[in-house]
Amino acid sequence: MTTLAKPVDAHRTWRAGRVLLALTSVFAAIAVCGVVWLAVDLYAVGVAAGRLQDETVPWIIERQRLGRNLEQLRLEGQRVLTASSPASRQDALFLVHVLSAQPGMADDPRTASLAAEVERFLQQVGAPATPADMQVWEALSSRLRLMADDLSVEGGKRMGRELGRMSGEMVQASYKLLFNLALMAGFMTAFLLVVQRYLIRPLQRIRRVLSALDPRGPVPAFPPGPMAEIRAVEDAIVRFHATLLENDEVRRRLERLATTDGLTGLFNRHHFMALAADEMARAARYGRPITVGIADLDHFKQVNDTLGHAAGDHVLKTFAALLGDTLRQTDRVCRYGGEEFAFVFPETTPEEAQLLGERLRVRLLESPPVLPDGRHLAVTFSLGLADASGCGLEESLARADLGLYEAKRAGRNRTVVTRRPDGL
Repeated sequence: MTTLAKPVDAHRTWRAGRVLLALTSVFAAIAVCGVVWLAVDLYAVGVAAGRLQDETVPWIIERQRLGRNLEQLRLEGQRVLTASSPASRQDALFLVHVLSAQPGMADDPRTASLAAEVERFLQQVGAPATPADMQVWEALSSRLRLMADDLSVEGGKRMGRELGRMSGEMVQASYKLLFNLALMAGFMTAFLLVVQRYLIRPLQRIRRVLSALDPRGPVPAFPPGPMAEIRAVEDAIVRFHATLLENDEVRRRLERLATTDGLTGLFNRHHFMALAADEMARAARYGRPITVGIADLDHFKQVNDTLGHAAGDHVLKTFAALLGDTLRQTDRVCRYGGEEFAFVFPETTPEEAQLLGERLRVRLLESPPVLPDGRHLAVTFSLGLADASGCGLEESLARADLGLYEAKRAGRNRTVVTRRPDGL
């Protein structure tokens, strides 16, 4: 019996089209899933950035404004208790009422309750205030200061939470991007030319841009590509860069609001006191001279009363600009309150500071403020100076204030140096 040999099975082969179609289908599925997966995080980052810009930043600004209002309420309350005349007392009480009635103050139950309590107390207290009244006021003043601090802390905590959330979402998006790159690398052999040209290089460029993304740097520039998904990611990065830039500008504006006076652009009183304390500590450490001063625009109330507050604001801004042009870069100046300005002159004796004050006084006379209608205002100022070497800041400013009052009594438009009492 003859046994027939079995035919040898031919080697199974795959059509290139089917292989390519299978690889293309798998690649397309993975690519689409990866892009959508990444887009979810990019969308979350955009939502977080929008929430930071549209909700968190305005909320923080409102907290800052409430804090400043509380601090101003505290200062005006102090004026009520220490007013030298009934008119001054009434002016301070009026400002206390205005601050307490502001909508933002009333919207927060805590500030509304405390403001109402402060206003009731100030209206009930007599003049002059008794020691018992001052003790009550010290407690209220401390509560105002603590509440203002609490509002600022609340804003910082909320900003920290939002930024932490954004950072986490960005890190997660970066991880997902790297994961997508690893998956795509598996198809580099089959799609070497196409992937190298249309996918790997764009993704590497995106990764470099993300790793070096800086809100203060140039806007990321991407060459046009044929893949809509890559283009969408690149556009999202460009939009994200714009959002980072806006957030950075908001942060810098918040810093300016916290350290400068909104009308004149000079340092505000709080920031000035910190800078002045640093300068005095430096002068004490190295045994260098330092002088402080307080200036007051003469008859400024008449400008407001006769020409209006807009003219008064114009005078304040003009005087502030003159200070910036005349004083040295090392000198520190702030709007101390109303039409008062405070100075610190490092490395300067009172005599040298007096020369600076006289130069400033002459420049103001030579370049008076000009109103929009062309009228020139003859504005002068009085300046009190005091040697701050080896003294505390408050003590030095108090002696400079005495010099200011002496300049006022002597006829205004002059500079007076207050000497130390003998033995000091």
